[in-house]
Amino acid sequence: MLYMSFYNFPIATVLSSIQKLCAIAVLLVLLGCAREEALPVTVDFGIDVFNDDYSIPVQVVIQNRTKGAETYAWEFVGGIPAMSTERNPGVIRYEKKGNYTIRLYATNADGSEGAKEIPIRIDDPVVIDFAVAPLVNLFPPVTLDIDNRTTGATDFVWTFEQGVPATTTAQHPAAVVLNTPGTHRITLEASNGLETERIEKTITVAPRLLTDFELAVAFEDDDYQVPVAVTLRSTSVSATAFDWQMTNGVPATADTPELSVTFTTPGKYTIALTATNAKETQTVTKTIEVFEDTNLRKFEGIRLGINSAHTANTTGAFFATNTRRVYTAAELTPEIAPQIDLVFFGLNQNFIRNRFVAPDALDTTTFPLLAGATHTKFINSQEACMCTASLTAAQFDAMEDDRLLQTLAIEETPEGLQEFDATLVPRIVLFETADGRKGAIKIKEYIPNGQDSAILVDIKIQKRKTK
Repeated sequence: MLYMSFYNFPIATVLSSIQKLCAIAVLLVLLGCAREEALPVTVDFGIDVFNDDYSIPVQVVIQNRTKGAETYAWEFVGGIPAMSTERNPGVIRYEKKGNYTIRLYATNADGSEGAKEIPIRIDDPVVIDFAVAPLVNLFPPVTLDIDNRTTGATDFVWTFEQGVPATTTAQHPAAVVLNTPGTHRITLEASNGLETERIEKTITVAPRLLTDFELAVAFEDDDYQVPVAVTLRSTSVSATAFDWQMTNGVPATADTPELSVTFTTPGKYTIALTATNAKETQTVTKTIEVFEDTNLRKFEGIRLGINSAHTANTTGAFFATNTRRVYTAAELTPEIAPQIDLVFFGLNQNFIRNRFVAPDALDTTTFPLLAGATHTKFINSQEACMCTASLTAAQFDAMEDDRLLQTLAIEETPEGLQEFDATLVPRIVLFETADGRKGAIKIKEYIPNGQDSAILVDIKIQKRKTK
């Protein structure tokens, strides 16, 4: 029937219908294909590490550049958070060292999908530190003991200023030697491949050993007459131990930096100091010569002022043989007053009335009294003293010991204490101090100078027995 109907139509009509059906079929096929083509997903993202610091704690910011996706599945194994479904998951934090992977899986409603992953290495922080100390001491040459306390680093660069060696890349440097005194910089740069830290410390090498010592004679022994007490003091640089050797000294040896030694026999002797610091040893020697004891103390060129010069504090008239000083009125303190042995009283610049006065007899002068003053016997005028004591100027000049003084009997008499003028030059005045020391004064010049007039004298006196 359909078949029969088909042949009842004209041929042209049939062909036209077939063409229309084919066109419709093609259109339907094309429409069907358009509905089945899905939107693709292009997955892309990048990461930025905060401050470019890959040492824990590490903060990572995700830059999502994915296209065509509607859903996102992030995996941050080892991170905080560990996953996310947000397009932009924000900041990811890592707090443990390790090798991790950041993954993104993205899809859309058409069923398209894509994935990408980026590896990231998280390191321990580089905590840099080291300690440095000498193996023995800080005297050159110094061998350094270096304790590297750095954590989180894999690479090390050391610099040792003026050191041997000057540099090394070892984690724990072997022996480093500093030969030069002074301050040296030690620098360490430590890296874990991503970050580098630097630290600098200094160590000061002491000066090289220099051995020397000072020799000081006691005040009473500055004439080097036995017995002579000498203070020895090391002035050595960078010394830690001392060895003294004193020929004929008491003591003969010592190991302290300072000591006192006594020489009791005349002669020339050697004092040797050997100093060390466990690195170097040096010896220095000096000589000392001591002489026979003459028991005679000499003072030359002593200037004693008249009463006006003394009172005006320009030239003193009071002399102490123990302190070896002339004192003006202002210098006569309560501590000094008992030390005074000799007092010169000159009336004026004409030197018509002069005398030496005992310190405890100042009431016969215009000088104030001295508290605690002692008595010295004087023979101002040998020619009138009516006594047995006698010493000439020539004998005074030739006196090298106290033998002549020992024989003198110093007796005070009214005639011997009387005043003298400037007629006789030189004049010898004899005296004996309160502690029994005998002496002589040689007046060798009268110096007129108005209110500051003075006499110039030499004095010889027996020594004070202190040893």
